[in-house]
Amino acid sequence: MSIVLETKNINKHFRKPIDFHVLKDISFNVKKGEFTSIMGKSGSGKSTLLYILSTMDTDYDGELFLNNELVTGKPMQELSKIRNKYIGFVFQFHYLLSEFSVLENVMLPAKKLAEKSHQEIEHEAMMKLKMLKIDHLAKKRASRISGGEKQRVAIARALINNPSILMGDEPTGNLDSYNSENVFQIFKQLKEEEGLSLLIVTHDLDFAKRTDRIIQMEDGRIIN
Repeated sequence: MSIVLETKNINKHFRKPIDFHVLKDISFNVKKGEFTSIMGKSGSGKSTLLYILSTMDTDYDGELFLNNELVTGKPMQELSKIRNKYIGFVFQFHYLLSEFSVLENVMLPAKKLAEKSHQEIEHEAMMKLKMLKIDHLAKKRASRISGGEKQRVAIARALINNPSILMGDEPTGNLDSYNSENVFQIFKQLKEEEGLSLLIVTHDLDFAKRTDRIIQMEDGRIIN
């Protein structure tokens, strides 16, 4: 099975105010279609690791590969394009633009990538909304929909460029159990039907237990 994401001996230091070794020799991979969760206490380095994996933080030692290509050391402009094309990201907070419609929000990353026409992007965005059963909200302003719906819109937006991997930082952290379960089922469906790889940082043990595997972190190390 092909490997979508791989790290080799990633180390990260915060230099100020004193040297703090926050990530220590992180080596692991995520295969195509694998649903992986990352768990660990606050301060174990989970979010720091996610920022490196998503190519937003480039100040580290070691190597990061995406689709078997080394991305470590690439210039910022190129990383921005790689990130937009191959990585979908869902945060705890949805970061939707409240003045825009649901459809416009979902289209944004594809417009930025600029590889398709406006019509194609709009069609693709509608398909994603339909897949997440929220196509009836397409024309609504993002500020006028519920929290659970906003998180679905954020997932649709993360999927618009058909990424290789979907990363999440506590994507169910702000949701009640009903909407958390909805998000889990969406992720599971993406894995099973689309063959999407998922890497999700979570505090929710019930969520993590149902993923393919749990990467447990402690004091900046992977301990299993």
